[in-house]
Order: sequence, then C-alpha cells, then structure tokens
Amino acid sequence: MVRGSFASMQTEPEVTEVTFYYDDGHHDSFKVPLSPQQFQAQLNDLLGQGWAIFHLMDNTVIVCMSKITKIEIKPPITQYQVSGTFSNAERITTLQRGAKGRLGIQT
Repeated sequence: MVRGSFASMQTEPEVTEVTFYYDDGHHDSFKVPLSPQQFQAQLNDLLGQGWAIFHLMDNTVIVCMSKITKIEIKPPITQYQVSGTFSNAERITTLQRGAKGRLGIQT
C-alpha cells in the first residue's frame, strides 16, 4: 500500500507525444490526449489515411501522411509488433559513433 502525501500509484500517461518528420526536412510535434495504448489502437488507421487532422487551441493542422518519412512516439508503444519491428533497439548518436574504438570504448 502506498502512503504519504507525495506517494502515488503509477498510472499510464494520458498524453502521447507524436513527432512527424517530413520529406523536406521539417518536423512537427503534437501532444495527443490519448494514452499510448489508445494511440496504438488508432495507429494503423492513421498510417493508412491520406491526411491526419489535429485540432489545436488556436488552429487546425492537417498533415499529409504521404509526405512523412519518420514518426517518433513518446512514450514508446512497445506492444506494437508488426513485420519489421526491432525490440530493444538503441539509437546511436554521432558522438557514440565517433568514439568507437577510442577512449577504451569497445562495441
């Protein structure tokens, strides 16, 4: 049992951050009021649509899905498993790549 004024039960985040990277080099990020599991349930439909519509406080943004080269989702939706899914992958930064074999760093 959790006690104390600062103690709380771990709950699922109710917001998912989505970043779209376009083929022209630009990117847009949105906070969607869905848990990662709810967003995951809608992901296949989103990817199959020609356009995605985001209603913001001050405007509406319509994204052409055919111009997207990459989508980043936070927190990760690790339950999403399709052909071409690589679990436990790690991003390698330029500094990590440059340090390979130097300073005693081995891979």
